[in-house]
Amino acid sequence: MDGVLITASTSSNEPVHQAALMCRRRGRIVLIGAAGLELSRADFYEKELSFQVSCSYGPGRHDPTYEEQGVDYPVGFVRWTEQRNFEAILDMMAGRRVDARPLVSHRFPIAGAQAAYALVTSDAPSLGILLTYVAADERPDSLLRARTVDLAPAAGAPGGTSLGFVGSGNYATAVLIPAFRSAGARLRALASSNGVSGVHAGRKFGFEVSTTDTDGVLADPEVGAVVIATRHDSHADLARAALEAGKHVFVEKPLALSVEQLDAISVAHAARPDRVVMVGFNRRFAPHAQRMRALLSGVAEPKCFVMTVNAGTVPPEHWTQDRRVGGGRVVGEVCHFIDLLRFLAGSPIKGFQASSMGPSPGMAVTDDKASITLNFEDGSIGTILYLANGHRSFPKERLEVFTAGRILQLDNFRRLSGFGWPGFRKMNLWRQDKGQKQCARAFLLALRAGGEPAPIPFDELMEVSRVAVAAAAALR
Repeated sequence: MDGVLITASTSSNEPVHQAALMCRRRGRIVLIGAAGLELSRADFYEKELSFQVSCSYGPGRHDPTYEEQGVDYPVGFVRWTEQRNFEAILDMMAGRRVDARPLVSHRFPIAGAQAAYALVTSDAPSLGILLTYVAADERPDSLLRARTVDLAPAAGAPGGTSLGFVGSGNYATAVLIPAFRSAGARLRALASSNGVSGVHAGRKFGFEVSTTDTDGVLADPEVGAVVIATRHDSHADLARAALEAGKHVFVEKPLALSVEQLDAISVAHAARPDRVVMVGFNRRFAPHAQRMRALLSGVAEPKCFVMTVNAGTVPPEHWTQDRRVGGGRVVGEVCHFIDLLRFLAGSPIKGFQASSMGPSPGMAVTDDKASITLNFEDGSIGTILYLANGHRSFPKERLEVFTAGRILQLDNFRRLSGFGWPGFRKMNLWRQDKGQKQCARAFLLALRAGGEPAPIPFDELMEVSRVAVAAAAALR
C-alpha cells in the first residue's frame, strides 16, 4: 500500500504500528482520532514513511456557543470552521469529486451490528465498515410514529398519586425519582429527549411507560401530576402547559428565569387555582430547618440570618452559567437559600440589596461571588454570602441565626447547635439530610388531601422566585 488512513479511538499504539507494516516504501500514514503514539523509529526510517495527525474538525470544536447554540464564526475571521469543513466534504462526495467507495470494505444491516463489531475485533482484514438502515419510506408507519415504550407496571400503592416525569437527567434519577417512589407515588410515565436513557431509567425505577413525547404525558388522563426535571430554560413553559392541561405541578428549581415567565405561570394558576404548584425548595423540609422554625416561632423579636454558601467553582462555559439556558447560579441555586430564610423568618420579603465582586483579570464570572441582603416585613434581615471562590475542604453551607440574646448555628445540614437557648442545646444527624425525601412526600400528601394546604403557598413561591430573578438582574 502507498498510503493508509487510520480512524482510531484507543490508547493503544497497535493501529499505527499495523499501518506502518502495511505500507510499502515512501508511504504516508494519516491518523484520524486518538491512538497511542509511541512510534517505532525503525518502522518509519527503513521505509521512508511520513506520518500525519489530523486536526479535530476545525475551529469551533469544543466551543459550546458554536456547537450547541449554532453561532458560527464570521467567514472573514475563520474561513474553515467545523461546520464548513463538513459541508465542503459532503458537497464533494455528493458531486463524486471525492469518491469514498473504495474505502468501504464491508456493509452490515443495523440488525447485524454484532457481526460488524465481531469483525472489527477479529484478525480478518477490513477497512471501512458501514451499518445500513432501512429507508424511512420502507418502514411501517406505526414504527415511525412509535415514541412510547410500554414497560413493567409501576411500583406504588394501588390508587396512589400518578406521576409523569419530564426529564431523566442525573438529579432526577439520583434524587427525585427515588424520593417520589419511596413516598409511594405511582410512576406512570417518564419523558426524555434521549429515548435510550429514558427507557433505561424507566425500567430501573418501575415506570409504566417511557416516551419522547412530552405532550403525550401532559395529555395522559392517567397522569395526575407532572414533575419537571429538565434544564432551567424549559421549566416555565412546561409548568404553564401542565397547568393548562389540568395537572398538578412539581418543578425542580428554579420556577422560571424571567419576570415574564413568572407572570405567565401566575395567569395559568389563576385559571386553575385548585391545582397544586410546588417548587423543589427542599431545604425548608429538612429536619434541622423544621426544628429551627419551631424554635424561632416562639420568639417575637426580629431575627438576623447569616447564610454562608461555599458554592464551589463552576466553569463559565457550563450550561448553568448561560443566562439563556441555566439563568445563572443566583436564579438556579441561590433561590434555595432565599426560600430557606423566607421560611425561617415567617415574614414576607419587602426588599433586598445585592452586590458582587468587581471584575478582575481571569475572573470570567462575578455574580457567583455575591452578597444578597433580604429585608423582611417584621424587621428581620438575612444576608446570603454565595461564594464560588473558596476551597472545597470547607463545609458547603452554614447558617447562623441571632435573636433575643440567643444563637442557632446549622452546619451543613448535619449539626444544629443552640447557644443560650432554653431547653435546646444540639441536634445531630448521622448523615446530611437536605429534605429531598420530605419535600416529595409533602407534595404527595397535599395531593391526597385535595391540595389544601399547599406544601408551600403559591404566593410565597412566586415571592421567592421574583426576588431571585430580580437579584440576578441586579448583580449583572
